[in-house]
Amino acid sequence: MTPNAPCVLDASVILAAILGELSSDQAERWMTGSCASSVNVSEVFAKLIDKGFPAEAITESIEAMKLDARPFDPDLARQTGLLRGPTRHAGLSLGDRACLALAGQLGLPAATADRAWANVDIGVEVVFIR
Repeated sequence: MTPNAPCVLDASVILAAILGELSSDQAERWMTGSCASSVNVSEVFAKLIDKGFPAEAITESIEAMKLDARPFDPDLARQTGLLRGPTRHAGLSLGDRACLALAGQLGLPAATADRAWANVDIGVEVVFIR
């Protein structure tokens, strides 16, 4: 599925775009008008550093996407923490919950490649990139 409107992007979507797992058209459709939590951007950096990417190249890739990275403020931190209980059974990480909390806060769908999210119902629409 491709979005008809902006989404809040999980790290998995950003990684898929950077690693070329999405066509340029698909990546552009997912990125246009979308945003991500700064927690998810941090996840992208960490995963790409683990794969041996230089920090400068990661920074350039994210800047080229013109990704709107939203701050992880106290309210978003609280909302993310409150999602622990309803998502524990699915094994969602802090980054996953930060994405879902931001999507809930903004009233936007959350986009991910992580199928574990299909087992979570917290009132946020989840769309899967593949």
